[in-house]
Amino acid sequence: MMIGILAILSVSAAAGMRIALPLLIIGLLRSDLWSQVPLLAAIPPQVLIGVLTSWSLFELFGSKKLLGQRILQIIQLIFSPLVGGLLAVALVKMANLEMSPLWLIGVIGGLLAFVLKLVQVGWFFRLRGLPIWVICIEDIVCILLVLFAFDAPKNGGLIALMLLWIAIRSSTAWRKWYRQSSQVSELK
Repeated sequence: MMIGILAILSVSAAAGMRIALPLLIIGLLRSDLWSQVPLLAAIPPQVLIGVLTSWSLFELFGSKKLLGQRILQIIQLIFSPLVGGLLAVALVKMANLEMSPLWLIGVIGGLLAFVLKLVQVGWFFRLRGLPIWVICIEDIVCILLVLFAFDAPKNGGLIALMLLWIAIRSSTAWRKWYRQSSQVSELK
């Protein structure tokens, strides 16, 4: 049960970083493609491969420029909860985990993905764009989290929990930064 939870956290955290790349990796790793992924099972695999490949390439290469980062931040913030929930439910089905209710697992996966994306958007606006090295690390971690969800769920879950801890620490740092900036503006 605990291994399943860690795997769900891992795949949901990957959805908090990128939306198409984890879906593409999961589909290509499976022989039945996306037949166990809710909503995506109704779309023909050829169309899905084309759309997810195109969007994954945009996520990988478009995120290296400031305009691409802005576009991706908005779209990923909107769709990360949906993809996080879909991936969490799909992982439960693919791994034949005895977990229920599925809607609660989807909500938890979606919330984790949304929180991680929200923190990333906050850093994006605070720093006025993310450095290229951060984007490259994010791409690598996203791919590793999806792979770990199936092959090493303990490692993937621990990485996801570490990312959640970093997100919580970031919100504390933002609050301190905001209080200091408001105190400085009051003195002027």
